[in-house]
Amino acid sequence: MGLFKRINCFQDSTLWIWKVEEEYDLLFQSVTLKNNSLERLKGMKSESHQKGFLAVRMLLQEAGYTDLDLYYDEHGKPHLKDGKQISISHSHAFSVIIIGDTKIGIDLEILKEKIVTIAPRFMDINHLKNLESKDQIKKATVIWGIKESIFKIKNEKGISFPDHIFEKEFNLEDSSGIAQLVFNNTIEEYCFSFEFIENYALVCALQNKK
Repeated sequence: MGLFKRINCFQDSTLWIWKVEEEYDLLFQSVTLKNNSLERLKGMKSESHQKGFLAVRMLLQEAGYTDLDLYYDEHGKPHLKDGKQISISHSHAFSVIIIGDTKIGIDLEILKEKIVTIAPRFMDINHLKNLESKDQIKKATVIWGIKESIFKIKNEKGISFPDHIFEKEFNLEDSSGIAQLVFNNTIEEYCFSFEFIENYALVCALQNKK
């Protein structure tokens, strides 16, 4: 399949989505990797993870970059050498990147029934009341994605999903909403948007500036 979709989102960010259907060898031969990236790739036990990793590099090329332009800080957060902001996610059949001028977070999750079982660990389960089973799965997955996306932006030790990140009530039909990070005696507001792609939930978050 290759490039699945390109989306302009928020004010200055672009999202690229890759559907991973190629064989490993084709992906590997299509990208240039730094030595440390090659070592990371070799160390991955699952071919699915390897293909997701390579698909991210294919997306970088779609965006006008290569693996040589990407680096990670001591906390594992990705950066681009030209100063543009980037966030990365991949899950099973899809890899996604988002690039823009403002710090942004993205998360991609496959929809699974298990998310409802573990929901009390990361969210207020009252937000799932009066929903059908399939919509409970969707909403819980989106809420996880909201929290994961905000965490990727802040990337600070000690942030707890249930204790520090709170989404205001929203409906699945809304496709967007507002959340807050309450941490270290500060309150930060974030906007988020989401959509469903096949059997996946894709969430983006961006900090609202005062």
